[in-house]
Amino acid sequence: MSKTRVVVVDDSALVRGLLAEIINRQPDMTCIGAAADPLVAREMIRNLNPDVITLDVEMPRMDGIDFLSRLMRLRPMPVVMVSTLTERGAEVTMKALELGAVDFVAKPKIGVADGLRQLGDDITEKIRAATKARVHRLAPAPAAAGGGAAKPVSVSPLGRLSTEKIIFIGASTGGTEATREGITQLPPDSPAVMITQHMPPGFTKSYAARLNGLARIRVAEAVDGERVLPGHAYIAPGGLHLSVERSGANYIARVRDGDPVNRHKPSVEVLFQSAARVVGQNALGVMLTGMGADGARAMREMRDAGSWNVAQDEATCVVFGMPREAIAHGAAHEVLPLQRIAPALIERLRSTAGLATTRV
Repeated sequence: MSKTRVVVVDDSALVRGLLAEIINRQPDMTCIGAAADPLVAREMIRNLNPDVITLDVEMPRMDGIDFLSRLMRLRPMPVVMVSTLTERGAEVTMKALELGAVDFVAKPKIGVADGLRQLGDDITEKIRAATKARVHRLAPAPAAAGGGAAKPVSVSPLGRLSTEKIIFIGASTGGTEATREGITQLPPDSPAVMITQHMPPGFTKSYAARLNGLARIRVAEAVDGERVLPGHAYIAPGGLHLSVERSGANYIARVRDGDPVNRHKPSVEVLFQSAARVVGQNALGVMLTGMGADGARAMREMRDAGSWNVAQDEATCVVFGMPREAIAHGAAHEVLPLQRIAPALIERLRSTAGLATTRV
């Protein structure tokens, strides 16, 4: 079996050495080069033709984002960003994902050596996911592609709907942009949306703020105990599980620590299990791009409880893992391209507006 060939790009000699060591310990991958800045990396990529590159966000001579933008326009390839756990690091990482980076690794500000070694499994898993990812050439005007296409010209209000309805979204690799695509198509009077996106602590706040600036509904990190309201989206905070509970006549968000589920925290399984248990036939489930199987069994539980579920199709997924598993479990009523998922949700909501829902 041929090994995945990786080039590491980072201005820190320590980080370059640690990442190379982590990669070379794996039987299925090898570090074929390490560059201290993007200009050296450009020649290395041209000469060595790697399968994946890891790319530091902040580097000398050329900013990592500038380099990524040029790379994805001229020679698109799988990129895993290496980001610092700072507010600026989080904001820049969101931009990198918008430009086409497959995923990112959050390196600690202090204790970098020990921190990266502890993240070894996470780093190599993301590299493996990147090898399976579908990457696309970036359009010449990335700002227009990222922001201008986010909002449709017009989205009609849904009208009178049951406030009991909730949309549940699960996503992982490639999911930040897939979720953006869906959220920005929803009207202001959309039912509440609860989202679990695999993301570490320190990044979900910036992600929620970015979505809030693009969407017609209010988007924020979920807060434990708050009411779940129509016209609002609630994102699981990085490193914590999100679920829904009943409190009298209201739904509330429950945000709690706990052991990883399916090796993830937050876990889609936790959110979708609560949807099946608490919301039942008033739930709409969406499984977006991502590696692995997190949430697939629970999405089947949602369907068995009466929810209506959609999975993203293979052609539009960055990594067709979680949707494939959901489909294999018989959890999805429909399998749709990303751009058709939000319209399908809206159509489903309108078709059941004012009607008593029936078990599917």
